[in-house]
Amino acid sequence: MPRSANNHSGFTLIELLVVIAIIAILAAILFPVFAQARERARMAACLSNMRQLATGMQMYAQDFDEAFVFTANYDIPAPGRPIWTALLQPYVKNEGIFRCPSASGDAYAPDWNTRGYASIGFTAQMAYVTDLTNAPGEAFDEVVYLAKLDEPTRTPFFADTPNADVATGSLGKHRSYTFDPCVPGSRVNEADTRLSTPLVADTDLVKTLGATLPAGQLKPVFARHQANGNNAGRATVMLADGHVSTFSAAQILAQDKGANLLWRFRGCP
Repeated sequence: MPRSANNHSGFTLIELLVVIAIIAILAAILFPVFAQARERARMAACLSNMRQLATGMQMYAQDFDEAFVFTANYDIPAPGRPIWTALLQPYVKNEGIFRCPSASGDAYAPDWNTRGYASIGFTAQMAYVTDLTNAPGEAFDEVVYLAKLDEPTRTPFFADTPNADVATGSLGKHRSYTFDPCVPGSRVNEADTRLSTPLVADTDLVKTLGATLPAGQLKPVFARHQANGNNAGRATVMLADGHVSTFSAAQILAQDKGANLLWRFRGCP
């Protein structure tokens, strides 16, 4: 019997379900691939930002007889109290350079009141004043010169750090403008203290440890790139000679596989 002109062939319910199932399977396969590709692009952008910070630091050092910027100077009377970002900004002329694209909720942080919103930190080894009672470790007594560094190719200056969310309007215990290899809890290398490592993980240790530790001891490195919670995530690190590399949290803690870095290039207070 011939079909009526009003009868149209189409997909059956089973066919539609099969198509939907295939699409779901493809999505499950491809979405993680897209996410990984996006994160690799962000990590590349973070590397690029740190390279530009390295260039800015080198320009600053050329202007000041090979002296590097200080991390912070709490001794400057309020308001103000600039941190290292404010000193380098005239050399890079782009506030976005101070941020890591993989970070969430970060912001350009030019001073003491915004210091926890930074997502790239500068070593606290540039900041120590041992007798500053109201903010120990948050100022400096002498600048560091290139000539004082034993091995610039192994000396970390910048690294990824866990930041506060600017949307909350509160820094909490985040001090992400810096990382500190001298705070209690850092891993000390007895054979060579220069190889001692700061707190580091591919999770936000400020949130994890904040209930039990004061903010002054929560200045870690954050291996935020491709993090999986098992310290396989990678941190972007800029060395004093200007080159930039990435290391997993596990590599930094173990000080192996290329992460043989001199975090303590001067004495701790």
